[in-house]
Amino acid sequence: MTNQLLPEKPLVVSPSLAATIGLEEACLLAILGEAASYLGHGLHLQQSQLQKLTPFWTDYDIQRISKSLHDQGIIKLESAPYVASRELKLSFATGVIQADAETPKEQTTTQAVQVPASLSAANLIADNWQPDEELVKQLMQLGVSRDFVWEQLPGFIYYWKDRREVRHSWGSTFRDHVIHEWRKYEEDRFRKDQESPMYTGWRPSEDAMKILLDGARISTTFIEDSIPEFIIYWKERGETGRTWNSKFIQHVKRQWVRFKSSIEQDSMPRFLPEAWQPSKDVFDVLRLANIDMTFAEKLLPEFILFWRDSKQVHSSWNTKFLQHVKYVWAKQHSINLFNPQQVNQHAGQSTSNQKSRTKDHDLAEQIFDRSWAS
Repeated sequence: MTNQLLPEKPLVVSPSLAATIGLEEACLLAILGEAASYLGHGLHLQQSQLQKLTPFWTDYDIQRISKSLHDQGIIKLESAPYVASRELKLSFATGVIQADAETPKEQTTTQAVQVPASLSAANLIADNWQPDEELVKQLMQLGVSRDFVWEQLPGFIYYWKDRREVRHSWGSTFRDHVIHEWRKYEEDRFRKDQESPMYTGWRPSEDAMKILLDGARISTTFIEDSIPEFIIYWKERGETGRTWNSKFIQHVKRQWVRFKSSIEQDSMPRFLPEAWQPSKDVFDVLRLANIDMTFAEKLLPEFILFWRDSKQVHSSWNTKFLQHVKYVWAKQHSINLFNPQQVNQHAGQSTSNQKSRTKDHDLAEQIFDRSWAS
């Protein structure tokens, strides 16, 4: 066999074949038929070989024309789209290639290329068209259920009758349609299997907690306080999802930015003024937490009364009020605010921490104490 796959020779195309399947399709079919005389009916051509055979076409042309031959049922493509795979693996439909059994492959006699009688004319789809049993079995071998195949038939016929387009092989078109619909069905089923609704006992995963604690350096108690409001919001929306952890991470990060701003602006220990009002940052955080502003405003008189009677000083009354609102909001919606491991350890303070001096505590941890509200 020579280095060149096919000798340079004129390309002969039958006018009647070109009129039936298209000029470009007839040219490519003639080239493939010539290649089959060397390599056999199960062709597997690489990009370098096809570039020598068809220097007048681009890769996109080869992909488009070979797909047209496939759609007409003349060849069966067994490789991925040519532009991506850079190869053309195919076989011919029965009766397309007629080879002389006594002609050795070393000879350059071109095999006869013809279109089967069943493909000699393009037709509109018939009202009573049905796939043959062989096609149904082929689809079942690909994992498609028989019931699914027949369920696609009415819609398929209606679609193509409405378009009034002709095809040389409705069987090939139907096969591609069923495979496409089956893949969509499988993807939808997989997605639904993975999705779940939000529920009362939901908690972020260990990976999500690690991202917030170690990566974003957010207080444990702040994260815990954000869980109930997150659950309430998504339960009321009644949606299902697969990315609850990702949504929770974004939810907490947005609030934390505003929260840190309120700490920086309100860090001097002092008694609570009689006419005290939360800063705008507090309401921004509550809004991000999807907590009703009217609900928060109703809690303000009770909050002021309690802390003025207690005669205590704190570094951030904004944060105290924010945590109080979140706590009551969760309690009102019957959602446990605390991680079971933290019930006896508010704000992450252990016995040893309580013995430490106040100035050694992180400000964010100090102001999270909410034991008074329970």
